[in-house]
Amino acid sequence: MKFWAAVAAVSLLTATEAAAAPQVLQANPSDVKSRNIEGRSFKLAQIKNVHFNQHGKGPRALAAVYEKYDIELPDTLLMVLRQILLDIGFDLRARSLMSARAPDNATAPYNNNTGQGEVTATPIPFDVEYLTPVDIGNPPQTLPLCFDTGSSDLWVFSSNTPVSQQGGQKLFHIDNSTSAQKLQNHTWSIRYGDGSGSSGEVYLDTVDVGGIKVENQAVETANQVSSSFTRDEHSSGILGLGFQSINMVRPNKQKTFIDNALKSLAMPLFTANIRKAAEGNYNFGFIDETEYLGNLTMIPVDAASGYWKFKGTAFSTGFNGTNSAISDIVVPLEHPAIADTGTTLLMIPEAIVQAYYRQVANAYDSKIYGGWVFPCNSTLPDLTLYISSYKAVIPGELINFAPADLDDPATATICYGGVQSSRGFPFAIYGNVFFKAHWTMFHVEEKKLGFAPRSGE
Repeated sequence: MKFWAAVAAVSLLTATEAAAAPQVLQANPSDVKSRNIEGRSFKLAQIKNVHFNQHGKGPRALAAVYEKYDIELPDTLLMVLRQILLDIGFDLRARSLMSARAPDNATAPYNNNTGQGEVTATPIPFDVEYLTPVDIGNPPQTLPLCFDTGSSDLWVFSSNTPVSQQGGQKLFHIDNSTSAQKLQNHTWSIRYGDGSGSSGEVYLDTVDVGGIKVENQAVETANQVSSSFTRDEHSSGILGLGFQSINMVRPNKQKTFIDNALKSLAMPLFTANIRKAAEGNYNFGFIDETEYLGNLTMIPVDAASGYWKFKGTAFSTGFNGTNSAISDIVVPLEHPAIADTGTTLLMIPEAIVQAYYRQVANAYDSKIYGGWVFPCNSTLPDLTLYISSYKAVIPGELINFAPADLDDPATATICYGGVQSSRGFPFAIYGNVFFKAHWTMFHVEEKKLGFAPRSGE
């Protein structure tokens, strides 16, 4: 009965007795109406980052989540990360121990300053495995960007980025765009959990995603880039698909690309079809019924947070087939969560993580690898997360995220878990481990999420 040790204080119930939850709606695609009969719709395929470095993939993915949400890295994870950086040839003396200028208005985590507004930082390599092409400017310059529902800024490496902070990225050359206009007296600044930051100026220019052109879109050009991003030579920046309230332009927040594009779309939504070990796609303005199974479950979103925030309500876990009756038991555990395509892992409450890995022989939270690991030859049970009435099954094969002790999956004996603890975070983060199992619709106008199991194409 070790399974219940993590949830002993929580009463049990069957799947049909799930805890009270927000109102949900079962919907057919035809129920999601078009708002603009003459509007556009398009499918945009991801492209694989051929430069993505597999070494230390698990700990780096976990560290990147801490960085993104400005949470201080645990000391054990920090030590693991430093060793990984040394292994891949990152010069810590020249870069991570190099002082980085903090923004003038910086608060925490800039708490280790030298008295002169400087911090020392261990950079987190923000390598992105899959990217999406975006055209900026006139004539258009195509840049590979990360589509990120967990942020609301469109920022890019640019001709304003110091050469010392470039790593081979394709740049947005501002002077080469005849339509670029500087937004006077506006700047942007984003800080990260290691104390570093990225910042710069703001231009208004034409942005074309899949043939949908938005004129006078705010494009945040980097005058300073955290060394966390410099190493990933294939990624030129981020296109945020969150809500405007968390946009980092000051003094006036700017509308996101999707906000500005809504009027041009046939339907005010986009969808994420993220695939395992393959290029997925984003669809804008339409729903492709071939990409998922069954009906959609529509979930209300707390958009006031700026994130695609919803409420997780319960969980259950398989027992490797040893007790099917017990595996139907659902444990109510309400928790705030966000849908974040810019995060790789599935970060969920500690109680769920412990309950899950206690079903895996010899799984443990490793100080050596900076997170939960297990023998690579393990047959992992499924994990089921309940989002109100939606039963989101995460197959065990998706939770085997990456080799830990060696880079080659064929010879590795210890593997890194795609499910890790959200302890210390203000919410759980449903990242790409979740999306690889569940097709997701982001209805911008109605502020709802739609979930359905991905089709097995």
